[in-house]
Amino acid sequence: MSNQLLEASRQYWDITANTYDQIFPETLVGKAQRDAVWRKLERVFQSGQRILELNCGTGIDAVHLAERGIRVLACDLSPRMIELAVSRSRAANMTNLAAFRVMPTEDIARLVEQGPFDGAFSNFSGLNCVEDLSSVALSLARLLRPGAQALICMVGRIAPWEIAWHLGRGEARKAMRRLRPFSEDPRVKAHYPPVRAIARAFAPEFRLRSWQGIGVAVPPSCLEPWARRFPKLLKCLAQADRWLALCPGVRGLADCVLLHFERIAM
Repeated sequence: MSNQLLEASRQYWDITANTYDQIFPETLVGKAQRDAVWRKLERVFQSGQRILELNCGTGIDAVHLAERGIRVLACDLSPRMIELAVSRSRAANMTNLAAFRVMPTEDIARLVEQGPFDGAFSNFSGLNCVEDLSSVALSLARLLRPGAQALICMVGRIAPWEIAWHLGRGEARKAMRRLRPFSEDPRVKAHYPPVRAIARAFAPEFRLRSWQGIGVAVPPSCLEPWARRFPKLLKCLAQADRWLALCPGVRGLADCVLLHFERIAM
């Protein structure tokens, strides 16, 4: 990512940080999708481990892991996001387990003296905004011990819920947004690679163990007004997702995909 685009992206996320929790994490849709990710997190990472988190945002996931006895070093390019993450950690009395650093994902190679880590994690759209995913994967591999687990959650390429919602509202451009390299704001460049492309980017340092959909029946955040009208139906859809998330042919139509990698001993 060029320095100019990096600075523009940093400014965008600094501004977004002030309302980010209200935009997604605190919504009904956001909570349903994050709960699905957390179930996987809690199966993969164990108390006493030391984990590197990329694109940590306001620190929700880092504090969640810390509360389970996992040490976390969490990074984000936005100083404002990190400021809010530190405040969240202090409020939860987790500063002894959750540490935060202002750092773009593209620069994680600088953390080599902090390693090796027992695992790594990135939630939701952070890695969609990385221009060279292979380069980041190589840097990440050098920070993890052999056999370490990495959970990577990224926004998917095709989300029928989102397409139908925006087309029904006459918003064809928004319906097709995942097919374009920029978000609605040109300061943020986003890519939506299919699972095979993500797996290739992480190879050969990482082996893909499994992957699942996050938000197959549960709709994306643009349908939050609908979710608030029908909260009981949303709960039923969240239960359906426990099965649909692993269903071949369907899981690829989720709002996000969650990939479980293992660091290969070289």
